[in-house]
Amino acid sequence: MTEQETTNSAHVEMAKAYDFTTVEPKWYQRWLDEKKFSATMDDGKPSFSIVIPPPNVTGVLHVGHALNNTLQDILVRYRRMQGYNVLWVPGTDHAGIATQNVVERQLAQEGSSRHDIGRRRFIERVWQWKEESGGQIINQLKRLGCSCDWDRERFTMDEGLSKAVRTVFSRLYQEGLIYQGDYIINWCPRCHTALADLEVEHEPTDGHLYHIRYPYASGDGYLVVATTRPETMLGDTAVAVHPADERFANLAENAVILPLAERKIPIVFDTHVEREFGTGALKVTPAHDLNDFEIGRRHDLPIVKTMDDNGVMNEAAGPYAGLDRFECRKRIVADLEAKGLLERIEPHQHGVGHCYRCQTVVEPALSKQWFVSVKPLAEKAIAAVKEERIRLHPKSWENTFYDWMYNIRDWCISRQIWWGHQIPAWTCETCNELIVSDLDPEQCPKCQGANLHRETDVLDTWFSSALWPFSTLGWPEETKELQFFYPTSVLITSFDILFFWVARMMMMGIHFMDEIPFQDVYLHALVRDANGQKMSKSKGNVMDPLLLMDQYGTDSLRFTMAAFAAQGRDIRLSEERIEGYRHFINKIWNAARFAMIHIKDCDPAITATIDPARLPLQHRWILSRLSRTTGEVQKALDGFNFNEVANSLYQFVWREFCDWYLEWSKADLYGDDAETKANGQAVLLHVLESTLKLLHPVIPFVTEEIWEALPGQRTGIMTEPFPVCKPEWESEEIETAATLIMGVIGSIRNIRSEMQIHPSMEIEAVILCPDAQRAGIIGEYESAIRAMSRTKQVTLSQSGERPEGAASNIYTDIEIFVPLAGLIDIDKETAKLAKEKEKVAAQLQKVTGKLGNAKFIANAPDDIVAKEKAKESELSGQLAKIEENIQRLRELA
Repeated sequence: MTEQETTNSAHVEMAKAYDFTTVEPKWYQRWLDEKKFSATMDDGKPSFSIVIPPPNVTGVLHVGHALNNTLQDILVRYRRMQGYNVLWVPGTDHAGIATQNVVERQLAQEGSSRHDIGRRRFIERVWQWKEESGGQIINQLKRLGCSCDWDRERFTMDEGLSKAVRTVFSRLYQEGLIYQGDYIINWCPRCHTALADLEVEHEPTDGHLYHIRYPYASGDGYLVVATTRPETMLGDTAVAVHPADERFANLAENAVILPLAERKIPIVFDTHVEREFGTGALKVTPAHDLNDFEIGRRHDLPIVKTMDDNGVMNEAAGPYAGLDRFECRKRIVADLEAKGLLERIEPHQHGVGHCYRCQTVVEPALSKQWFVSVKPLAEKAIAAVKEERIRLHPKSWENTFYDWMYNIRDWCISRQIWWGHQIPAWTCETCNELIVSDLDPEQCPKCQGANLHRETDVLDTWFSSALWPFSTLGWPEETKELQFFYPTSVLITSFDILFFWVARMMMMGIHFMDEIPFQDVYLHALVRDANGQKMSKSKGNVMDPLLLMDQYGTDSLRFTMAAFAAQGRDIRLSEERIEGYRHFINKIWNAARFAMIHIKDCDPAITATIDPARLPLQHRWILSRLSRTTGEVQKALDGFNFNEVANSLYQFVWREFCDWYLEWSKADLYGDDAETKANGQAVLLHVLESTLKLLHPVIPFVTEEIWEALPGQRTGIMTEPFPVCKPEWESEEIETAATLIMGVIGSIRNIRSEMQIHPSMEIEAVILCPDAQRAGIIGEYESAIRAMSRTKQVTLSQSGERPEGAASNIYTDIEIFVPLAGLIDIDKETAKLAKEKEKVAAQLQKVTGKLGNAKFIANAPDDIVAKEKAKESELSGQLAKIEENIQRLRELA
């Protein structure tokens, strides 16, 4: 063991105040230097592995990342302490469209474009940007305390992952699961690329429904067709009606004349038509709508494409060629109206698809693209979830998963951009043979021609991400990492990429590894602001985790994230809660400083001598509570109930260990009896050590700093064994007795507080406890009651009269009285409270008047009104308390 790895046995003095600004960078660097995060592959030890959801290389840390990676790190540190071979694989995603957009903006600022410099130089430029600026989020994850094995960091376009991508593409193609075809895809005219269905964001939009007259070809009347997109009508090749629609049961016509184009098109009957929409007659535009494309296939309709890749009308649009699609809409509507073919226009709200990257309105367009036939892959993934080989947490997501997977469409995997995995397909210019290979071919296998043209499209970013669990472990090579760590143990990710990413990893993992990619999937919710609003720059409610860590410390943010991470519930994040948990961190620090006064010279081996049967109540109680808390924390961690982990630890540390046990143990620690003191020191050291270990996965920095200060030679807490519960130390009887004593003390303290008796004044207490057994326990621990409530005398009986002039409190069925004679001047206190009541009542009247003013309510911002309502509630509570205390004093007079 090196000098660096071992804390000297000499006592490390704890600073008076905890300074996270120096502690956090110090410990993170030491962990890196000592290779604490490096994966082990020891035979005979269980393995735990997790792959990070790779953030975009363009990204910076946001609150969603902070939540996601905090939860992962908690599990990783927990399993590491349990002795597992632990691997947490970090990495970033090349983020095709997003990264290309970043570099294109740089070029635009230089007066250039990717087309000006060409593909090769553009790709070099993107790699240059990645090396210079792409690692920012990795450093931010380190700031968060993430204990990834950074020596194994991966990038979705590194050499190994590129090989995996080409291998997968080639095999799927050979298996007939990848094909090229004409299809209606989602096309972004701004990004110039196809988008998967999941990459299109549908927003409710106030538009119009245009009712257009299509004259019958016979010249006798017309059919009214309703559409939201009249600019596409130039590509109509039919009008469809439902065969069961009674309105068209006796339709004698079989064709109409397409308005403006003067082209004859048929009327077809198809069950796809929604009879309730519009007039029941649907214009069919196979080149510009997916459902129309399918109708066209069924009825063998021609396809007329009237728009180019820029969203501009082409030559097929006739006189409208060269117009932007939205300008074309205006012109067509005007022309229809001029010809008397526009029957009416109605307001109509409908979902309009927007590109998830640039928010441009997406255009359904006919294009030759590459697709994965996913139905056969989806069936295996569905089976894995149904058979519970993969478990979703919370389970409520299963129905959504099944619904999507059963209705899955083939996956369009080609993108018309330059940055990404270029599709490994070549066309022979001599014989037109298509060659798909994981290696660059030198000649055509059919005609031996050497003039090969490579496909220019790249793969959807999610294609390489879908291979992440096994490609990062070395596949397609047979590596030791795959043997030890695949399938991975758990995936933690946001629910909104369940289909983008999680389902696709299931499909690819099962297909290529013949094994699930992970056993559990924990889907966390969104992080919102304190009012439940989604965070956005436009609302000004974005919380920057880096700034929060700078202000409150990383441990405070991590504990907050864990405390709020209830399964299935969105997180409402507020600075007040983060600040509250900073106080919790300081509470732990101060408790450790107090403990160090008494244990700094102890031999750590004394904890092995603990025998609860020989210890007094307070020690047996805290040991019982420690064991139960350990069991609660372990159960919650195993079940991914992170909020229960935080809440159990908070309750134990603050309410039990700090508030009660430390106070209760002072008599033993400061006493003269050597054996009593030694027992107290042993329990205090053991409980502090165990508590720090329980806390470490959640708040690693402060626990490591305190651990170093504890007596004895110590390696870091990160590799200490995680505590296990000791059922033999647990006692319901002991906990009930201790709770009784604390309840009595709390009641006496409440009286002192409510009657405003100065802390330095000693009081007397009269306790009436009707139950003989509990009265015996109270009598046995009378000295503890007196010490912790600053009571000079306790009179205990099972029955009796209420003492005159005494304030009272009730705990269960036990009555506690404190005679007030000589402690307070009742008349003086009553007068003081009456004056306070007058002041608070005036403030309340002012606030109530403001809230009763309709003009104020109508014009004031919502947050101001909310503050006034909160103030009203607070003042009402104060007034009620004052009146209650006045009444109590009157009763005592």
